[in-house]
Amino acid sequence: MADPKAPQMGARPGVLSLSIKEKSALYAAYMPFLKGGGIFIPTTKTYKLGDEVFMLISLMDDPNKIPVAGHVAWITPTSAQGNKTQGVGIRFNDNESSIAARNKIEGLLGGSLKSTRPTHTM
Repeated sequence: MADPKAPQMGARPGVLSLSIKEKSALYAAYMPFLKGGGIFIPTTKTYKLGDEVFMLISLMDDPNKIPVAGHVAWITPTSAQGNKTQGVGIRFNDNESSIAARNKIEGLLGGSLKSTRPTHTM
């Protein structure tokens, strides 16, 4: 019999909000190397690889929040090497809102996507 005090598997952790106001912060958070794109979200919440995550992303001066669903593809734990920010990288799902988010992010970043500056993940 399952332990009633054990964490519930498959429980939805809620919605993560991310507000990015500067191009440099967007560059540091975006994960173009993931199929379909993804974004790093600083958080102290505990996630496992593959967990489903729902996000509301605000970009620059746009008052509209972009709803995006995805799955945890990257975890940066506390006290990570190189003083990296604790959080999770979310790979966008392959759906209309995720494609819209990726297109908007890549449009805002433009040529800086080819930069070799360090990011939160690489």
